[in-house]
Amino acid sequence: MNLLPESIENYINDHSSQEDQILYELYRETNLKTTHPRMLSGAVQGQFLQMMVSLIDATSILEIGTFTGYSAICLTRGMKANGKLHTIDIKEEFSDIANKYIKKSGLGNQITQHIGNAVEIIPLIEEEFDLVFMDADKVNYPKYLELVADKLKKGGLLIADNVLWSGKVVKPLKSDDKDTRGVLAFNKMIQEDDRFENTLLPLRDGLMFARKK
Repeated sequence: MNLLPESIENYINDHSSQEDQILYELYRETNLKTTHPRMLSGAVQGQFLQMMVSLIDATSILEIGTFTGYSAICLTRGMKANGKLHTIDIKEEFSDIANKYIKKSGLGNQITQHIGNAVEIIPLIEEEFDLVFMDADKVNYPKYLELVADKLKKGGLLIADNVLWSGKVVKPLKSDDKDTRGVLAFNKMIQEDDRFENTLLPLRDGLMFARKK
C-alpha cells in the first residue's frame, strides 16, 4: 500500500538507487508466483534498509517476516562479511523462492532461516541484535516488541513495517479487525516506552523507526 499519489511514488523511484538484476528477478517472480506480492519490501524500502544497516555498522540482525527474501538480502548487503542475519517466517511455501535468491546473492553463509512461529522461535535465539526489522503478522506486533526489546543492543534500531496499515490507523476501528488493533497497540506501546526514541516515517505503508536509548 502506497499512501502517496502515484506520480510522487514514481518520482521517488526514479530518484533512488535502483535494484540490481537479482532483486529485480526476485521482484518479478514474487509477483508471478504469490497471491500477495505487495508484502515484498520493494526497491526504495530495500535501499533504505540497506543504508540503515550500513550507517549503524550492524553485524547482527533479526528479521521477523521473511516472505520471499527481498528484505533479507537488502539487510544483509548492508553488513560486512562477518555480519549475521536471522530471519523467521511461519509459511514454508515461500522458502523455496527465498532460498533461490539468497543463494544467487551469495549471502547464504550470512543468513539463517527459521520456519515456524516467531513468538516461539525468538526466545530460542540467544543473541543480541544491532537491528530488528518487523514485517510479519500485525496482530502479534505487540508480542514481538516485548520479545525483542531486551535482545536489542543499546543504540540499536527497531524498524517495523506497515504501521500506517493502509490508513486504517486513523479510521474508525471495526470490532473484528485484529490486525489494525495490533498495529494501533504496537504504535502506542513504542510511543510510550521510555527505552526508545522513535519516529514514524511515511515511507510506503509506514515505517516505525525506533532507537533504543
